[in-house]
Amino acid sequence: MSQPDADGSILLTTDAVADLLVAAVQHAGGRLLGWQLDHVDSAPHHSTTATYYAEVDWPHGRRTELLGVSARAGAPTKTDSFAEIFADGDREVAVWIYPRDPDLPGLARVAYPEHLADLINARNLAGRLVTPGEVDLSMIGYRPRRRAVVRARVGAMTLYIKVLRPKVFGDIALKHRLLAESGLPAPEVLAETEDALLVLRKLPGRSLARAIFQPDLPCTAEQLINILDAMPPAVADLERRPPWTDAVEHYADIVAQALPSESSRLDWLVREIRSGLRGIPLGTEPTHGDFHEGQLHVHDGRIVGILDVDTIGPGRRADDLACLIAHLSTVQGMNAEQAGRLRSLLAAWVPVFDERVDPVELRLRAAAVIVSLATGPYRSQEPNWQAQTAQVVGAAIALVRQVT
Repeated sequence: MSQPDADGSILLTTDAVADLLVAAVQHAGGRLLGWQLDHVDSAPHHSTTATYYAEVDWPHGRRTELLGVSARAGAPTKTDSFAEIFADGDREVAVWIYPRDPDLPGLARVAYPEHLADLINARNLAGRLVTPGEVDLSMIGYRPRRRAVVRARVGAMTLYIKVLRPKVFGDIALKHRLLAESGLPAPEVLAETEDALLVLRKLPGRSLARAIFQPDLPCTAEQLINILDAMPPAVADLERRPPWTDAVEHYADIVAQALPSESSRLDWLVREIRSGLRGIPLGTEPTHGDFHEGQLHVHDGRIVGILDVDTIGPGRRADDLACLIAHLSTVQGMNAEQAGRLRSLLAAWVPVFDERVDPVELRLRAAAVIVSLATGPYRSQEPNWQAQTAQVVGAAIALVRQVT
């Protein structure tokens, strides 16, 4: 019989974690005054990682810290040992204080202006000596133990630094160089470091994620397809990244564990997606692997940049187009005007996509991507994550019902 709460999901998302946080802060020399759950990453039956905003009294003053905790059904991993290991009954958990993420050794270097100024100067990225006071840092995204992206502004220069796990760094750096050398508008790599930092030049234009709400047409459906078709043939020779549909059960399990009331709808989705895509072979086209509006930059009605090429490899064109549809179908927090604008874009783009790939496959794959996106509101601990999750699951159901 499996151990209750083997993956730590209950421990890390309830008040039961409080004693662990108190002990970790005391061990570091501080006193915990209060805490709030910030982010949850769950792999049901295997592991859970969570972060917490914590108010801490230190000998040098009071600060708000970000604490991270990982619990596993099995023994701690090698990289867990780079954090502090604490016992919770028979379980051992890894605890760290940001930016000492045990899987992202470079994060500590880009979290502080003085360290980043040293890097900029060592690589002569600004063409002159830079002082820490000139470095304006912003954390664009942080997925604990997975990756982070930091924006650094120094005068008129803007850099983006990808903070990666060492075991994937070489592969991702190679992919960036491959696309840049082929002429695709991927970000220029300015520096690679031993602690797995990839320093990139800012792309021109504006994000398609913002441009979709402007009155002018950001780009055409044909241009979206063309940027994918322009990927060099060598992309198809890279290691295959499984399509989102391969993990639909996994993501459905995560959502159902967080929100059991959606279990029956998720079960139906998994059955329909699996049966509808049965027999379709793996593709051999060069694909992006995570193609959506946040990955593209546009200017004057054309695409001028493509981001996050970590996932490129062989696949089916329907995978990429479905990913874009899924993201556009689940945008949250829009007003009526924005929602109408987005509906108009989808009405213009989807028929063009239908001419390029099988319409049934396109919608089923998009629904599978949406199931993965349904984990987002809970993972980010949105205030109304239950309602948002149900809404996202409903968007997947609507797509499947178009073709079944």
